[in-house]
Amino acid sequence: MGDDDVRQFGIRIHDRWTAMWNGDLDLAERIMAPEFTLRYAQPGTEAFDDARTPRQLADIIAAWRRSRPGLRFEAEGSPVVDLRSAAGGAPIGLVARPYRAAYPDAEGRPVARSGTDTLRVTDGLISEVWSVSSGVGGRTFYR
Repeated sequence: MGDDDVRQFGIRIHDRWTAMWNGDLDLAERIMAPEFTLRYAQPGTEAFDDARTPRQLADIIAAWRRSRPGLRFEAEGSPVVDLRSAAGGAPIGLVARPYRAAYPDAEGRPVARSGTDTLRVTDGLISEVWSVSSGVGGRTFYR
């Protein structure tokens, strides 16, 4: 895999991560390692601490989405891709990108928050995630 191919793989895996959060839960089995670690810093995300398998993550995301109708994530800004091809050819390393989460509040007014997800990729699959969000009282990175 050439440098550009590896970079494009990093962008695609982050896009698929975002699509999973937008409800394409079947992606969990295709992009997540069989066992992984999630590290979420924002309040109210304790449920993610014990998720270790793709099925557990998909179930938690489904519950998260049910409790937040209209929630939509999108990647923002430039991705940072620090991947290389391992001896077997599968990408390993890190991919990070800011995101925007938007949803309607209780009165239907639009609310938007920003965060950054950093994905550790091992053998072409996400094996660890660090996620930091502006949280309930936060704002967006981009206006």
